[in-house]
Amino acid sequence: MSELVVSLSGELIEHGHRLMQRVYYEDTDFSGLVYHARYLHFLERGRTDYLRCLGCEQSALLTADEEGLVFVVHRMEIDFKSPARMDDVLTITTITEKAGGAKMVLNQEIRRGETLLVAAKVIIAVINANGRPRRLPETVAEKFLK
Repeated sequence: MSELVVSLSGELIEHGHRLMQRVYYEDTDFSGLVYHARYLHFLERGRTDYLRCLGCEQSALLTADEEGLVFVVHRMEIDFKSPARMDDVLTITTITEKAGGAKMVLNQEIRRGETLLVAAKVIIAVINANGRPRRLPETVAEKFLK
């Protein structure tokens, strides 16, 4: 029997990140399909684990300097293409389109195999610990653009 080793945080890919997630009963509604709001959870996990794989854990960024660094979703556009069902294995892909200034733009997809289920464009505002806009440090921006 071969052994499959998969990181809980997914893996870095060119200009982004890929994460595998299984659909559980709690993710579905009475019809057995994934409830639309649950896709936001999958997308958030993809973004959070992307940061983790880059070595930019959110709790550390908050205290990394005197200003603090926080990412907040400013805008999100979502296209629901096809439903997922319980026990499906989903691939959440996050690709950096832009990282600089006081924002980042991330393109995310959720797929079941080759089938596109959800496509999202997420605009992330960069703020300080007091909720005021701040520039994304160049050292952090570079990590997102590799």
